[in-house]
Amino acid sequence: MKKLVVLGATGSIGQSAAKVARDIPERVRIVGLSAHGNGRLLAEMAGEFTDAALCVTDPEALAAFPEALRKERRFFEGEEGLIDLATLPEAEMVLIAIVGTGGLRPALAAIEAGKDLAIASKEILVMAGGIVMEAARRKGVNILPVDSEHNAIFQCLEGARRRPASELTRLILTASGGPFRQTASGRLPQVTPAEALKHPTWSMGAKITIDSATLFNKGLEMIEARWLFDVEMGRVDVIVHPQSIVHSMVEFADGSILAQLSHSDMCFPIQYAVTWPERVPNTLRPLDFAALGRLEFEAPRYDVFPALDLARQAGETGGTLPAVLNAANEVAVEAFLGGRLSFPGIWETVAATMGQHRSIADPSLNDIVVADQEARRCAAEAVSRS
Repeated sequence: MKKLVVLGATGSIGQSAAKVARDIPERVRIVGLSAHGNGRLLAEMAGEFTDAALCVTDPEALAAFPEALRKERRFFEGEEGLIDLATLPEAEMVLIAIVGTGGLRPALAAIEAGKDLAIASKEILVMAGGIVMEAARRKGVNILPVDSEHNAIFQCLEGARRRPASELTRLILTASGGPFRQTASGRLPQVTPAEALKHPTWSMGAKITIDSATLFNKGLEMIEARWLFDVEMGRVDVIVHPQSIVHSMVEFADGSILAQLSHSDMCFPIQYAVTWPERVPNTLRPLDFAALGRLEFEAPRYDVFPALDLARQAGETGGTLPAVLNAANEVAVEAFLGGRLSFPGIWETVAATMGQHRSIADPSLNDIVVADQEARRCAAEAVSRS
């Protein structure tokens, strides 16, 4: 039985975690749930997961949250409440499913408290991968990836953990290509938020869906993979796979490639993260290869979608530059969704912000926070000039 805290319980990852807990209740017990603005859904979940402590971070949602639940349950408030929830004495694992950078402090607090982490918020490792992984090594806790791509690589590497690192040549992340995979470059300036939010494969929140359309999501995953699996950026590649059945691959020195396949359902990687190192039967739909018929792969259009090159530059430079890339992208995506920036303007804003930054090579957590704040200011100025 794994006692699990879910930070970001009302988002798509949090809802998939709840499905896993329902599917294998003998193996997963949810002991903590947090929400930002969707207090109504959190209250519904509290009625099902009756042992769970609760946290609401948005002041408006907090004011509207049922008073009875606040009195009868362990209840925490605000950003500090996330840390309280992440360090519950009975919790064994904390699933970080908060969009953006808000999960960094709770993640570090959970590590210091000796909790294993299941990470779905890639921004944590993009911003502070060195600090997070060093803290995990020092405390002897496990970092389990929940992103389908990194979870796939984790599974592919399971049998190679005692092999020399020289035998690993490439990590190959698959990308759906998003809704504009075959769209002519001249059409992209006219793309609307409504069009960009129509992901062809996955059902996700607005921010990650736009990141998938720009390929920044895959760029952030490249940096995340560099830290999770301790490899150089030069050994992390991306291939477009529109069916999203092969979730990622690992290539070895002899040319052999291992891949992990499943339907596009986040319950698969979440379950493996919370039951690792065991595999447990469930009710998820198995693959039918005859029905699939074929699997397709193609190279990314780097010239049309520069997010991958920007992410590689940030990852190779390291220091505070990945935090700058992430912060500028968050500002640009918000501006695009608000109708204040064109779709290509997202890349342009990120590139301009990165170009103004002088990276600190071995940053402290405070250096990263300062770089994040400065990048947001520079990106906002770039948006206003656009």
